[in-house]
Amino acid sequence: MHFRRRLSSESGIIMIGEFFDPNASLAIRESIKPHWSQTGAIVFITIRTFDSIPREVLELWDRQRVDWLTRLGVLSGNDVDWRSAVKRLNTKHRNAFNRHFNQEREDCLDQCCGKCLLRDPSLAKIVADSLLKFDHVRYSMGDFVVMPNHFHLLASFPTEESMQHQCTAWMRFTATKINRQSGCRGHFWQYDPFDHLVRSLEQFEYLRRYIEDNPAKAHLAAGEYYYRRDQSRPTSPTSV
Repeated sequence: MHFRRRLSSESGIIMIGEFFDPNASLAIRESIKPHWSQTGAIVFITIRTFDSIPREVLELWDRQRVDWLTRLGVLSGNDVDWRSAVKRLNTKHRNAFNRHFNQEREDCLDQCCGKCLLRDPSLAKIVADSLLKFDHVRYSMGDFVVMPNHFHLLASFPTEESMQHQCTAWMRFTATKINRQSGCRGHFWQYDPFDHLVRSLEQFEYLRRYIEDNPAKAHLAAGEYYYRRDQSRPTSPTSV
């Protein structure tokens, strides 16, 4: 499938896809967390390395989630199944819960924990080349940044199933090549990526800025990350 981008009448920007439509067909896949996908919708994806968040931090967040949900009355007694409990929250409380812990995750990633092998430009380029390999064929790729222990991207996919298949393909291919080149073995990526369907032009532009600003937020020097600006944006693309 070859993708045709469209010019947004609202912004004058050539768009890589559509915004999430709550009235259209939607696929929800349950894993460690739910994954929403919609044909042609723009999605923000974060994939992190296996060692990017220390185990003790993950365990602390689990305890904090249980405490949060217990205070809201959707967990009680010895029940620690916070993933099921989140579904029982109303929209306001669920959004606040997700927003808080998503920010915790992003702040932790920007501390550059773990081996941070992607700080090596040659290894970061393996990821970047993989993301661009089938652009306009299997997906439409927007802005992305490869950080020392994770990467963020904006993209759209032709079917509800293709997002998961493509993320799996990216992780398998790049893990094999990076491990071979670096002399490492075992898991490279964390199994379950984070994904979020983009709801509006304002959110789309916010996420673009987030991707662009991420290296500065993490205090990275030139050569410690790979940033690719979508060529449909008004100014020229930049890679570092």
